[in-house]
Amino acid sequence: MTNPDARKKIVVERAYKAKVDELWSLWTTKVGFESWWGPVGFRVEVQEIDPRVGGALRYDMIAATPEHIAAMKEMGQPTSHKTHGTFTVVEPMKRLEITHVIDFLPGVKPYDSATMVEFIPAGDRVRMVVHLSGMHDETFTNMQKEGFASQITKLDARFEA
Repeated sequence: MTNPDARKKIVVERAYKAKVDELWSLWTTKVGFESWWGPVGFRVEVQEIDPRVGGALRYDMIAATPEHIAAMKEMGQPTSHKTHGTFTVVEPMKRLEITHVIDFLPGVKPYDSATMVEFIPAGDRVRMVVHLSGMHDETFTNMQKEGFASQITKLDARFEA
């Protein structure tokens, strides 16, 4: 594994015609998180979401369409996996960081991966800036980038970015 500090960072930015509390709840509530998290073709089931510093985030990432189920099986990957992390920064309506434990990849030593999001109000819009830690190698970092780009289209459609 690469030194975590040397991993490529990914930044995704959007401006939505929304209120900060609407976006905040999508990151910090069970209903909100389940409504958009995961690439298109996947869904999540949240077991625990406790948006306070040190609070847990536990959910299952599940392939949800026949095509994605078949693709996961073809790659020799499970069609669902448990994911867990911790809220490491919580500044209500301003900034949030979740540190996920990447421990579900066969043959890869577990490591932490941070997702930090900033909410910046600007008139009737909110600028949302998401910073993702890269994964353990370039291939998985590219998959992560593609996966997040896919899942954020769910928010784009909701708020017509």
